[in-house]
Amino acid sequence: MLKTLRNAFKIKDIRDRIIFTFFMLIIIRIGSQLPVPGVDRNVFADWFASQGGDAFSFFSAITGGSFEEMSIFALNITPYITSSIIMQLLTIAIPKLEEMQKDGEEGRKKIAEITRYVTVALALIESVAMAIGFGRSGYLAKYDVLNVLVVVVTLTAGSAVLMWMGERITEKGIGNGISIVLVINIISRLPEDLSTLYQQFIVSQSVVARAVLAAVVILAIIVAMVVFVIILQDAERKIPVQYSRKLQGRKQVGGQSTHIPLKVNTSGVIPVIFAQSLMQTPVIIASIMGKGNGNGIGSKILKGLSQSNWCNPSEPVYSIGLVVYIVLIIAFAYFYTSITFNPLEIANNMKKQGGFIPGIRPGKPTSDYLNKILSYIVLIGAVGLSIIAFMPIFFSGVFKANVSFGGTSIIIIVGVIIETIKQIESQMLVRYYKGFLND
Repeated sequence: MLKTLRNAFKIKDIRDRIIFTFFMLIIIRIGSQLPVPGVDRNVFADWFASQGGDAFSFFSAITGGSFEEMSIFALNITPYITSSIIMQLLTIAIPKLEEMQKDGEEGRKKIAEITRYVTVALALIESVAMAIGFGRSGYLAKYDVLNVLVVVVTLTAGSAVLMWMGERITEKGIGNGISIVLVINIISRLPEDLSTLYQQFIVSQSVVARAVLAAVVILAIIVAMVVFVIILQDAERKIPVQYSRKLQGRKQVGGQSTHIPLKVNTSGVIPVIFAQSLMQTPVIIASIMGKGNGNGIGSKILKGLSQSNWCNPSEPVYSIGLVVYIVLIIAFAYFYTSITFNPLEIANNMKKQGGFIPGIRPGKPTSDYLNKILSYIVLIGAVGLSIIAFMPIFFSGVFKANVSFGGTSIIIIVGVIIETIKQIESQMLVRYYKGFLND
């Protein structure tokens, strides 16, 4: 990776793109510290600190702490992420959107434009809900129409600006703009989280040997999770494909062998985000509205949905929520794969091009075979995702290791870094061939 970056800086165009991306990220981090006008940050900070456990931990991580600081980027790019997922689902459900997607570059531009509008609409809805909810709870400096309007406009505009900056990084930077913004937000929280672990498990030890052992164990767990994520992200099942020879004029063409790479983790981090969002949304809404602190059935259900109560030896009953969480991850992995990967379409395209899987007849038998293989590898990928998601929850519940990053954050960081390095390498390769042709 360091060699790739070193070589990239030798090429002026790529160096300029990296520097542009760097300055954009600096601006984003500065914006994450600018307060929203009309919000009493001290009162809000006290309220956020009083929220026990992890109801907001993931939200805090992906916003880079801007939410708990109640900055102008408090909503961050979460509306864009939600909008993108919604558009992916609607593309399958609405034939016109499906046609746009198949129209090539023009169709993708139209879908991207619709995604922007949906993002602004979602940001507006979220900011209105937050402004009214926080205003009623006394977290605004003054709860009146003008102040609420200022908060709504600021939060909505902040989310739209971040979306625009992410797209500029994609266009003029090193690519993967939205993903890079997300990663820099998560990384910005790591020093604080590592400091928390250091104070909680190393400094607190009275014996030096125990402190060293604790440091080694923490480092080993982090390294093991990163390695596991890299293996999971790169793992794939290669399905061999043979193309029959065709006679064109006096020459025979085709006949080459290739393969279809089926990624083990076909759905990426989406199933974890889906499951986490589904379970934590009621908890977040209840916290904002000041509900869920009693002893009734509703409060107990909310406690079961909150990750902070899972794997707690003193209250094991709430770990039922963890079981539901893992089941949701596996279910969403199958669901998301089914809407993004179409074996029948691949089988038909192979048949049209004269391709076939050795030992499998073209057409529907090929589609059935791909479905069978896919069902196995999706399960493996979903179990792998569940293990990554489970590990931080386990240590948080048993050892009270309260940090904002978890398995989801590690998957995002590793996945985006690997993809970005590949993009830089491909850009370097293009420049190399252009230079070679010009010579």
